[in-house]
Amino acid sequence: MAFGDSGGRGGFGGFGGRGGGGGGRGGFRGAPRGGRGGGRGGPPGRGGVFKRGGDRGRGGGRGGGRGDRGGRGGRGGGRGGARGGANVILENHRHPGVFIAKGKESMLVTKSIAPGEAVYGEKRISIDGGVEGTKVEYRVWNPFRSKLAAGVLNGVEEIFIEPGQKVLYLGAASGTSVSHVADIVGPEGVVYAVEFSLRSGRDLINMAKKRTNVIPIVEDARTPQKYRMLLSTVDAIFADVAQPDQARIVALNAEYFLKNEGNVIISIKASCIDSTAPPETVFAREVQFLKDNKFKPLEQVTLEPYERDHAMVTAKYQRHK
Repeated sequence: MAFGDSGGRGGFGGFGGRGGGGGGRGGFRGAPRGGRGGGRGGPPGRGGVFKRGGDRGRGGGRGGGRGDRGGRGGRGGGRGGARGGANVILENHRHPGVFIAKGKESMLVTKSIAPGEAVYGEKRISIDGGVEGTKVEYRVWNPFRSKLAAGVLNGVEEIFIEPGQKVLYLGAASGTSVSHVADIVGPEGVVYAVEFSLRSGRDLINMAKKRTNVIPIVEDARTPQKYRMLLSTVDAIFADVAQPDQARIVALNAEYFLKNEGNVIISIKASCIDSTAPPETVFAREVQFLKDNKFKPLEQVTLEPYERDHAMVTAKYQRHK
């Protein structure tokens, strides 16, 4: 959603909770996005008939932390809502590395880089791999458990996370959403996942044992100098730290690690920044901070109905501005 445009509606069925996707609030470019899966669907994949498989899952894992919902299941967690017929058809989403599984209900999915391993009890869908006896596994990406998935379903124009890229994820929590980012970048990419909480950090480390393209970093994102030796230059930063100075934290990490003309994707929780101001006012302040600190804001979408009073903002980093 470009800044200044009216919001479209998006979202898939099948996740429970409060219903379809919410509209985006403003941005800098482009027309309103919406529809099933956030705007124009990508080109169809090879199609074929897919069979749902994997365990039914019994909850969202212990997680907790700032980026994911803790406890068993969380809101909309648990089984991930993957209901419908026995057969579904897979199509490419317009975001590379993201797919849509269409059956009685449409579901956002990512191609698992660790087949047979569920991270938070999510549904899994298996397909013949083209060679006799082989299977390819896809994992349902629940927007009630991932801010990035919510942004995709609400029509964000670009997420700037693609196969083969290096991504810095700030506020990784127990790794629920990180695991899907790891699926998207694939074995040729890397996800540097930073989480401050020791408890969530343990879950993050355990998840990374099965997904070797995830580098877990249990540190405070406010002090990137402490983990600068673990990172190379990254293509994108995703941030969900839910702190009053989140924009400053993103800018500081960008200065250390983000390539020139790289991008940031920030999930902003208005009440964490200023609970006394209207959410729209808080979002506008954060966007202005980005403008004042070498970023060119690109887009803003709301994360309703998946997250209340949240917005996702994307921006380009102009290091030499």
